[in-house]
Amino acid sequence: MQPTVRWGILSAAKIAREWVAPAIHNSARGTIAAIASRSPGKAEALAARYGEVRIHHEYEALLADPGVDAVYIPLPNGGHVEWTEKALRAGKHVLCEKPIALKADEIDGLIALREASGCFAAEAFMVTHHPQWHRVRELISQGAIGTLRHVQGGFTFFNDDPGNIRNDAAQAGGALRDIGVYPSVVTRFVTMQEPTAITARIDWDRGIDSTARVWAEFPGFTMDFYVSMRMHGYQQMHFHGDAGWIKVMTPFNAKQYGDDVLEIRDRSGVVRSERFPLVDQYTAQIDAFNATVLDGAPYVCPLEFSRGNQRMIDMIYAGARDA
Repeated sequence: MQPTVRWGILSAAKIAREWVAPAIHNSARGTIAAIASRSPGKAEALAARYGEVRIHHEYEALLADPGVDAVYIPLPNGGHVEWTEKALRAGKHVLCEKPIALKADEIDGLIALREASGCFAAEAFMVTHHPQWHRVRELISQGAIGTLRHVQGGFTFFNDDPGNIRNDAAQAGGALRDIGVYPSVVTRFVTMQEPTAITARIDWDRGIDSTARVWAEFPGFTMDFYVSMRMHGYQQMHFHGDAGWIKVMTPFNAKQYGDDVLEIRDRSGVVRSERFPLVDQYTAQIDAFNATVLDGAPYVCPLEFSRGNQRMIDMIYAGARDA
């Protein structure tokens, strides 16, 4: 029998219900073994889709479940470090939603605990598992657009609901933590470079950063992007070299925002498209995590990489001036 990773899901949050639970179920070597929710009926409703799944009404009970190998954590941002630590100490592998921490130095502690526990832990940056981003990295490294000079991007959606955790300062909400991490992570992923200087302008609303405009310097190129929870939905990333450019049309919400397409203009002056119509990046993420747990396969987004991304977010906050 093929070995599998038995997953426990720590809360029935929307992203778990709509994307990650189906990804675990559809993965080649993963299965949903248990779900925990403190809200009556929510775990049962989610579990009903997946056959025999154990229900826990306390998170600690799921961590104590001997039939769970790995835990997926989609809790509010402020609880990510705490529950990642608890899961590792319980001997579980951990995939935690972003941001896994609120400060870069908190990830140092998670790395140390990962090593001490012998378990694997990672931040759920599903975009790094989508082949379109591996293709962008390949094109840039091969010089397909010459030398990269500038990166530009935007990611927005409208949500001003005061009851939503993204608008709750006590729950570590805000645009940068929710979506600002994505322009940061894909730029770092495809270039393997870290920012050297950042300035930013932030609009604050009820204690959270509702909109942020960011200007960053990297070795050899510059970057600007904006993110907002107060604008109509938009997303795109543009990588501009001295001999061409690449546009990523669905950089973050692949399959949800439109067709997964790269537009590439190289030295020939011809614009061509490359399409990725059949990829589910959440399933790709779970397949990669399972391969690391079961086979020791390299993982493209380890905690060390996540620490660099959180450092960039820390730099944005530090470099911001209020609007």
